[in-house]
Amino acid sequence: MKTFLSIGSGPGMGLATAKRFAKEGFHVILSARNEAKTKALADQLKSQGYKVSVRTVDTADPASVAALVTNVEREFGTIDVLHYNAASMRKATLDEQALDSFNSDLAVNIGGAQAAAKSGAPKMIERGAGTILLTGGGFGLYPHPDYLSLSIGKAGIRALAQGLFESFKQKGVHIATVTVAGFVDPGSQHADAVAEQFWQLHSQRKEAWTVEATYTP
Repeated sequence: MKTFLSIGSGPGMGLATAKRFAKEGFHVILSARNEAKTKALADQLKSQGYKVSVRTVDTADPASVAALVTNVEREFGTIDVLHYNAASMRKATLDEQALDSFNSDLAVNIGGAQAAAKSGAPKMIERGAGTILLTGGGFGLYPHPDYLSLSIGKAGIRALAQGLFESFKQKGVHIATVTVAGFVDPGSQHADAVAEQFWQLHSQRKEAWTVEATYTP
């Protein structure tokens, strides 16, 4: 059974994307910092007959992200698809935000994604197969002064995907992002539509691989 690792699993796009892959027969591993909330999400999928496991991770800590990837690979053999979905959705202007919280936001919004790609790619490259998916955002295209740390993080997500796309493609690994240009409510048709975008990126033939899809709710 193929394995789908969700890092930063939440009730919106994270859960919807995990469910989309579970429908295709993937064993889904949900991970986030709050174990109780993550288990509740897993129970939703289990009640629908899907195979789901739960792990904890602190996406602000690169060592925690790397350890999660290593442990999942050790336990399940491979990670066929890795989805980085974590984000700090803080609303704060430059004047309003303390430096410490700004740096911690960036650690989640882009540092964790870099750690996930760095940790997940080697085994995929060894096999010459694998997909790394990143949840991007419209603030990466049009930064907003009221969401400065999120804007910088989403710009970083886009740069990470684009910067690695060609070199990873040559090694058989598809890295791609869905730029979600708007806020998406949990359980909405928009969350499902974003999940479908991720599935379509993963399903592309190698000769037709693309690095980015954009979804506007």
